[in-house]
Amino acid sequence: MPQIKASAGLLAISLLAFTAPASAEEVDFGADGLPVHSVARGLFAQSDVNSARRTLAERGITYNIFWVNDVLANVSGGLKRGAIAQGKFDGALSIDFEKLAGWQGLSFSTNFFAIYNTGRMRRDYIGGINTIAEIEAEPTVRLSELWFEQKLAGDKASIRFGQLTADTEFFYADVSKSFLQSDWPTITALNLPSGGPAYPLSTPGARLKINPNEQVSLLFAIYNGDPSGAGFGDNAESRNRYGLNFRVNDPPLVMSEAQFKTNQKKEDAGLASTVKFGGWGHFGKFDDQRYANDGLLLADPLSSRVPLLHRGTWGVYATAEQQLYRPRGGGPEDGISLFGRIAFSPTDRSPISFYADGGIVFDKMIAARPNDKFGVSVMYARFSDRLRQYDQDLIDFGTPGYVRDYEMNLEVNYLWQITNGWTVQPVVTYVWHPGGEPGKHALVTGVRSIWRY
Repeated sequence: MPQIKASAGLLAISLLAFTAPASAEEVDFGADGLPVHSVARGLFAQSDVNSARRTLAERGITYNIFWVNDVLANVSGGLKRGAIAQGKFDGALSIDFEKLAGWQGLSFSTNFFAIYNTGRMRRDYIGGINTIAEIEAEPTVRLSELWFEQKLAGDKASIRFGQLTADTEFFYADVSKSFLQSDWPTITALNLPSGGPAYPLSTPGARLKINPNEQVSLLFAIYNGDPSGAGFGDNAESRNRYGLNFRVNDPPLVMSEAQFKTNQKKEDAGLASTVKFGGWGHFGKFDDQRYANDGLLLADPLSSRVPLLHRGTWGVYATAEQQLYRPRGGGPEDGISLFGRIAFSPTDRSPISFYADGGIVFDKMIAARPNDKFGVSVMYARFSDRLRQYDQDLIDFGTPGYVRDYEMNLEVNYLWQITNGWTVQPVVTYVWHPGGEPGKHALVTGVRSIWRY
């Protein structure tokens, strides 16, 4: 009951403040305190009653609300056919303490989720491991991030600490954000306890960011290594249902990333590019994917059936974004852009040892539809050799089954702006080998609607 009351209180406070955004999306605000892309700009004059948002913004306080709603249907293959509706209200509040109280370089940010659905497409209908729609999660109201950030050395460095997620800053391609399957990669979601500090789970941590110049950023972070305490159980979200566990005693997860960017300013005429190199390390214990602690095969009926434990795990990755065509006066994500991510983890203790995704986005390419986008993306996750050997061992010892190989998704979508702050996005996703099962497939169609206030 205390957790439920705390959660309800959090929601009430957030709604009273009209707080908001999706945590992975940066929000640009105008001088009037309204987001640049907001339905509030298309409503009648009293959408900002008594200029409240302008007054608050002048004091360093900004807020907004996102409402994302999906209607998705599995029309072929997978576990079963059917349709679901799912959605997420995402409210966020930011405070610039330099404007509010004269504290130079200090800021605060928090956001919450109100998640609902009539089923979960990836889990209940497809039976896969790759993301179908990144807002899929257990219905609840939960706290997401809650942090302070202090800028240092003339804004060339900053320290952020509090309740954090890693997917907002690490292992992410900005160009990919229009895709429903753009998400915390499968390799980290399956290889880390509770899926790691990523939507919908956050965890206490700290992040240091250093910007030697405008083109280079270096990021270092440490997080509590298990956001829910569920380890590799399938109840991670329910174990931390409201985002209020604030665990600090689990073995840590550390991440680092080096970012190199060129032609990122609006006034730059050259093609924009971004390259990132990063990695993670976890200090916990991880099950061997094939061997038991007595040296026998896990699949052997005579073995202890208790996996051999390995101390720690790790992964390395790279992300690249390259603009191919930049219209005159366009920004770094306008025109035609490619993106890609790739990652590796050790096969002996990782369900997924190799991951890659990528795609192409056409943005502002139609003069009459300057805010529309069209994109195609592909996602590939390969089960580790050690896990595949375990599958074969089970078969050899007489257990019916198959050897998991890979899962691959193809997404095609068109983002259509109805009015400023409201977009509708038809999408088609094809899945090869959901859950790694050879010969299986699934076809998902649907539409996403996003309101920004």
